[in-house]
Amino acid sequence: MTAHDSPHDYDVLVIGSGFGGSVAALRLTEKGYDVGVLEAGRRFADHEFAATSWDSKRYLFVPALRMFGIQRFHLLRDVLVVSGAGVGGGSLVYGNTLYQPGRSFYDDPHWRDLTDWEAELAPWYDQARRMLGVTTYDRVTPADRVMQAVAEDLGVRDGWRPTDVGVVLGPEPGTPVGDPFFGGVGPERHTCRHCGECMTGCRHNAKNTLVKNYLHLAERAGAVVHPLTTVTAVRPLPGGGYAVETHRTDRRRARRTFTAGHVVLAASSLGTQQLLHAQRDAGRLPRLSPRLGELSRTNSEAGLAVRARGDDVDYTEGVAITSSIHLDERTHVEPCRYGRGSNTMGLAMATMTDPEPGRSRLGVMLRAMWRGRRDLRRLHDPRGWSEQTIGLLVMQTDDNSLTTYTRRRRLGRGRVMTTRQGIGEPNPTHLPEANLVGRQVAERMGGIPGAGWNEAFDVPITAHFLGGCPIGLTRETGVVDLYHRVHGYDGLHVMDGSVVAANLGVNPSLTITAMAERAASLWPNKGDPDPRPASGYVRLPAVAPRAPVVPPTAPAALRLPLYVVDATD
Repeated sequence: MTAHDSPHDYDVLVIGSGFGGSVAALRLTEKGYDVGVLEAGRRFADHEFAATSWDSKRYLFVPALRMFGIQRFHLLRDVLVVSGAGVGGGSLVYGNTLYQPGRSFYDDPHWRDLTDWEAELAPWYDQARRMLGVTTYDRVTPADRVMQAVAEDLGVRDGWRPTDVGVVLGPEPGTPVGDPFFGGVGPERHTCRHCGECMTGCRHNAKNTLVKNYLHLAERAGAVVHPLTTVTAVRPLPGGGYAVETHRTDRRRARRTFTAGHVVLAASSLGTQQLLHAQRDAGRLPRLSPRLGELSRTNSEAGLAVRARGDDVDYTEGVAITSSIHLDERTHVEPCRYGRGSNTMGLAMATMTDPEPGRSRLGVMLRAMWRGRRDLRRLHDPRGWSEQTIGLLVMQTDDNSLTTYTRRRRLGRGRVMTTRQGIGEPNPTHLPEANLVGRQVAERMGGIPGAGWNEAFDVPITAHFLGGCPIGLTRETGVVDLYHRVHGYDGLHVMDGSVVAANLGVNPSLTITAMAERAASLWPNKGDPDPRPASGYVRLPAVAPRAPVVPPTAPAALRLPLYVVDATD
């Protein structure tokens, strides 16, 4: 027996420390559980983030090359996935943009008949917004002025708006402001410097990463985070609970097995799917739903960039994303930026092209590069790229998807996860709306429209890989039930982007947080009867935690947690 009167190391092990994992860590600790968090990436103090993206060891996450930074890339057959790493997960590298999706998200046919998702999630969106410190960006930057003009040009003037961001804003940049959110139990903070460095890691204590809110509070309450801990196996124990096998991310021979009564998978959609596929292939979790891997979404995204021809511009002012345009009900465009000197993305630039029937995209792109050869040096030169470039992220709500599955490795032993086209429309490799906006931005800023080299090979890029663990009432219809419990395995749960059923058309972090808040709210306090039925679904009231971390003396508008959901049939 351990000190917490359990046969296991922890009551709950959370795999991953991103938006879902951090919510689980805090809320279950508040409910009296002994919680351990296993994170493959390292822990960063603010000053340890890369000063620019050229510092590859602090910026990129490639353990095989001894790089333990915050940005990872993973190429699947049909998509290039960009995601985060480190204690705090994707919050370390994301663009701090926290939008709530529109009606089409709740009405998606793949989950709309299960419950009234808009009503169920409403209070948890509210709680997530307050926990993440969401505010509306309060400046108009040079890039925003370009986007305002483009919105006017395209006849959607009213579609432009400043973004909702998770950043400490204030009239004096870089000013200490104490703990502005949690009544003194949160960390001291500083106001934003508007330097554009959000996506290489905020070194100025202004970005509301998870280590400034959920994780900070969870550790204060007793949760234990294990950084540089890569999970390799999850297997049920004969007497109940699970053994989680790991190795040190930076020393593969250093192995450790943790045990827990419950395991929460929150390793991102990519990581959770890879882990579950591997466990089923190895026979450790053979009863997983046959729907594992279905409805994997890319948020129907395209990424491009426009580079000015002149040197007398600076588009780095602001946070990573300061405004956006809704072109229509299904298409959303955001200008993105990096801070000065973070120019490595410029190496990935290629000439923007449209597909031509009967011709390969690579051939089309090479011919376009030859025709525009006078601009090639400017387009590909990384020097000054961040100052002279407006990146564009285009997202859509269309019902397209991929399905992940595993195949034998072509080289070496074992199996590897890959993709095929899935349910709904084929996942797009080209968005005409993206090129339309790119060319209009180029006209307004006197620039050169570019895309990534990935488009030459019909492989889209996404920073928002979602889905793959559909929610359903039974094992035949979903990987998890409506309480986020894995069908067929008591004590196994999923709380991350893999349960997001639909393309949102907006950045998904707020939605992942809200869905995890809802799922965690329904857990009982430790030792109490579980109100959740063993099968089926009943909408239940939230279970208030026995020991909330935020004091009742916190400002009324920020007092947490919020438990006001009424029970309904």
